[in-house]
Amino acid sequence: MSEVLDQLYSTILQRIREKPEGSYTVELWRKGKGYVARKVGEESVEVVVASLSEGKERTVSEIADLLYHMLVLMAMNDISPEEVYAEIRRRMR
Repeated sequence: MSEVLDQLYSTILQRIREKPEGSYTVELWRKGKGYVARKVGEESVEVVVASLSEGKERTVSEIADLLYHMLVLMAMNDISPEEVYAEIRRRMR
């Protein structure tokens, strides 16, 4: 899983750096950290709702949306996935 997240994070950084036309990532970046933070909150609620009443397929889709928006927010805060992995490893001890 970490390989996929690392790859997505790299793509997010690339999009922010290069700002290609029509990129949703660039649109989020331009709207700012507060907007992206609210999107993370919104996606979190959608994960909860899907897990309680919309089935596995919809829950998987919402979790993917949440992970993407969290990675965008991480990039905006200069937090790498490796920093998060290190914190998780520390907590597993």
